[in-house]
Amino acid sequence: MKQFGFLMALCFALLSFASTPVWAEQEIKPFVRGSYQKIVSARQGKPFILNFWSLTCSYCMVELEMLKKLAAKYPRLDMVLVSTDTPEEEKSVSATLAKFSLGKAEAWVFADSYTERLRFEIDKKWQGELPRTYFFSARNNEVIAVSGKVEQEEVEQWIKKHMGSDGAAMP
Repeated sequence: MKQFGFLMALCFALLSFASTPVWAEQEIKPFVRGSYQKIVSARQGKPFILNFWSLTCSYCMVELEMLKKLAAKYPRLDMVLVSTDTPEEEKSVSATLAKFSLGKAEAWVFADSYTERLRFEIDKKWQGELPRTYFFSARNNEVIAVSGKVEQEEVEQWIKKHMGSDGAAMP
């Protein structure tokens, strides 16, 4: 009888482990005041893409699919993805990132209920429209901001200009 109890406990443990989603391991950092500057400072002198998106934004999902293709084509592409959803939606955010195979991208989620303050810190001209993508150049601190869905061809042109044909940062 003890063996049966042990086997049941083992089966339960294995089933619990098997039902744990792989995406649970994706670290999602809380995006609060100062996070934007932290992201930019950590990449000083390096080209990268910063994308703001939301679970409820249909164009964001189209753009995440495009970013998935680019991440596969350019494995050295540095991307930071910030969900404008809430920390309570972190599991859904993680599941979405896993669905689009963007686990290598750094992930954040808005964690300040005063979202206007966060947006103002990022870009005084940003009114909250999504998707919102920033392209940071390694040279001259050039930043290009785009509201709305960006086209893959345009992003690839930017990658080739700032990172070379293989997506490696240009000197």
